[in-house]
Amino acid sequence: MKNLKITVNGVTYDVQVEEAYATSAPSAAPVAAPQAAPAPKAAPQTSGTAGSVEVSAPMPGTILSVNVSVGQKVTKGQAVAVLEAMKMENEIPAPQDGTVASINVEKGANVETGAVLMTLN
Repeated sequence: MKNLKITVNGVTYDVQVEEAYATSAPSAAPVAAPQAAPAPKAAPQTSGTAGSVEVSAPMPGTILSVNVSVGQKVTKGQAVAVLEAMKMENEIPAPQDGTVASINVEKGANVETGAVLMTLN
């Protein structure tokens, strides 16, 4: 048994590896190296001027779509964005009637709980 230290994404793990002996000839099939996960997209520049009502992310996830644009009128409950979290698509509703004042995210952005996605007037 061998004790090894392995670092993955900056976190070091102590692992034990046991050597296994094959009773027959090992297969010669190559093993593909794991691919690194793509880096999260940076938050885009805010478009528009901040409004008085914030539309925030209810949970961490990835923005699949932004369904409105700055200056567009929205009604309470209208889906203004779609957020993927835990492999489920969640529509983010407008909290009240209003006009989109600013959009703070774009498709593909990773957001945390409470991140301001857009503002309304």
